[in-house]
Amino acid sequence: MRLGRALPAGLAVLGGAGAAGAGVAVSRPELMLSLWLLTALLLAIWRPRALFWWALSGGVFAAIYLEQGRILPLGVSGEDVLVEAKVISVSESNDLSRLTLNVLECGAPLSRPACDRVRKVRVSAYGSHAFFPGERWRMTLRLRPPHGFRNPHSFDYRAWLWREGIHATGYVRQTPTPSLQADGVFSLRREALDYLDRQPLDPSAKRWLAALTLGASDALTADDWSLLNASGTTHLVVISGLHIGLIATFSLLLVSRWVRLIAPHNWKLSAWPWWLAAGFTVAYAVLAGLGPPVMRATIMALMGLWVLSGRHAPGAWQAWWLALAMVVLLDPLALWRPGFWLSFVAVAWLIVIWQGRARPRGVRGWLWALCRTQLLLAPLMAGAVLLAFGRVAPAAPFINVLAVPWVSTLMVPSALLGWLLAPLPLLGDIPWWLFSWLLEWLHQGLALAVAWAPLWEPSARLSVPLGLGLIWLALCWGLPATPWALRVGALVLVVLMVVVPRSEPWPEGALRVRVLDVGQGQLVALESANARLLFDTGPRFRSGFMPLSTLWPPGQRFDRVIISHDDNDHAGGVGGLIEQHDVTRWLAPQGAKVETPAVTPCHRGQRWQQEGVRYALLWPPKGEADTYSNNDRSCVLKVSVGEHTLLITGDVGTEVERRLLGDLDTPLSVLVAGHHGSHTSSGVQFVRHTAPRHVVFSAGRDNAFGHPDDRVVRRFRRQESCLWSTAQDGALTFWLTPGEPLTVTPTRGRGATLQRC
Repeated sequence: MRLGRALPAGLAVLGGAGAAGAGVAVSRPELMLSLWLLTALLLAIWRPRALFWWALSGGVFAAIYLEQGRILPLGVSGEDVLVEAKVISVSESNDLSRLTLNVLECGAPLSRPACDRVRKVRVSAYGSHAFFPGERWRMTLRLRPPHGFRNPHSFDYRAWLWREGIHATGYVRQTPTPSLQADGVFSLRREALDYLDRQPLDPSAKRWLAALTLGASDALTADDWSLLNASGTTHLVVISGLHIGLIATFSLLLVSRWVRLIAPHNWKLSAWPWWLAAGFTVAYAVLAGLGPPVMRATIMALMGLWVLSGRHAPGAWQAWWLALAMVVLLDPLALWRPGFWLSFVAVAWLIVIWQGRARPRGVRGWLWALCRTQLLLAPLMAGAVLLAFGRVAPAAPFINVLAVPWVSTLMVPSALLGWLLAPLPLLGDIPWWLFSWLLEWLHQGLALAVAWAPLWEPSARLSVPLGLGLIWLALCWGLPATPWALRVGALVLVVLMVVVPRSEPWPEGALRVRVLDVGQGQLVALESANARLLFDTGPRFRSGFMPLSTLWPPGQRFDRVIISHDDNDHAGGVGGLIEQHDVTRWLAPQGAKVETPAVTPCHRGQRWQQEGVRYALLWPPKGEADTYSNNDRSCVLKVSVGEHTLLITGDVGTEVERRLLGDLDTPLSVLVAGHHGSHTSSGVQFVRHTAPRHVVFSAGRDNAFGHPDDRVVRRFRRQESCLWSTAQDGALTFWLTPGEPLTVTPTRGRGATLQRC
């Protein structure tokens, strides 16, 4: 059987992109390049015809390699650079504008490395300037290489930036004032969004119309995405085969009717109706932004038009492989986006479960086809989503059985019809009024379903086997000629994994201490077998973002939350904690401006014990907190687990540290360094007396304060302490178990620590 050219082309681009990605992951792209050149040499000797495909693979490899070389040099990090850039996209929130820029010119200070290779940056802009896509601005930016927080089982922002091809992040400097160099050129998509914004529709309907018809998914709010994620229906707002197929079908029908009128005798022989329908399809895809799902659907729709024209009949798999090869060639980084694989895997599975089957007939046949498709597709996609994101929507199969036809047969056609009739007064408002009514019903249905079966995020230990089990279940029921015993066995296995999940054994009397990576701030989570405590809540940024909101799914319970003091970098996440989670008891210094319900003042002498773990507050003195500065009245917590001792001192200074020495069992096992490693804390006497085995600096990467201070670092090194920093190591997990050595697990590995242990 002839494989054609689509399959080897797809494998070639996958190989090139995979090799380049592996080189980037291990920070050795030159090694992968050498292996690729060696393979090319062997192919030239063994099978010269394969060199074309290897050259195709090399093109993708080179594109990713060059993309990696555009990352902002470290020598320019935190420096002001003058750029001329074109605005790609704008999203606004309160007084903040989030800009994605295409850098045309970049000028770094003379003493710094050049930044002329940087092309795409993501920056925040504060102030009264109004930015619009397509405009060209001259502005001063303060940039940093792509970076994100690293916490266990949480969103990897740095990886997302790399997948999106963003070479630096930062913000726009207000001085010198940014200056507009040129207005944006005409953009039909931008004009359509502006027209939609002027319509007298509900804001929710405008957002969904923008997402469903123009691919502007960034118009949806965080609440919209939360509802879609929890219900397993995010695919409904992604422009894909449904939208492209409707446009291609409608265009072909319209043009064919027209051809019949002007050439009734030979209209079947005319080729240009197919080309015109293809042109309309491509035009709509460009209008919708040409993202990977749109591109994939467009290529497969064009292949379908080609087959219907009677000129050639490539198989569905050839169209699939060709679409994959074209998408990766045009956007090599798409290979690492989860949406890319979810889209292609879903289409591949649809081909598998429907290839060779007769077309459904009648209403009953189509209803059965819809139910069969959703029931076979749901476990596969649930498993893929669970492996990619660590979550699953339990009600997704039942929701999609109703939501897919509701959106595909009612909402999308009414939305597209509204655009078609938009030039006609009053008449064009009817489809969008219908769309708003349908959307309201969809929202209510999704909300009820989520309330009945909320989003489930199983433990990390269960996620992988359950995800693989769901995929195996889909394969057993979807592949033909599978024995019934195997199908029933797969179903029973998945049900048992869900109903009787294996709980992780918790070491007896152990305490897990996790110093989380929240940037320039502090958040420490302490967890025993049945108790959870937080010390501080991390910062809240000017944009409103709280790192705490990315750490746990909503609905967590915490027995105690101790706020060391009311500085933003320690108490900024209090609002998010109140909104999303349940806290039994709050503690904070007397007089602290922390908006929490029923706060208990923390003071010296408070002690409690849970599951063999002993907690003691060493500071501030009872009734004397108001006599100290804001930093010096921080709550200080000592935790004892067997022979291990943990100390968290908040932001107290050296004078307070000396007053704590009599209450400390030395040497300390773990010390969370005071004030993020500032020279105002960790005094010489305190460091010598406590002699901590492990010291953690909870500080932001390249922070403006220079934390940790070099003098403090040297003091701990003289005590031969093992030094860690959340800025370099990410979140740090310490297991304190009676009678066993202390274990440490950094999230980023040990390559960049301040001092090896």
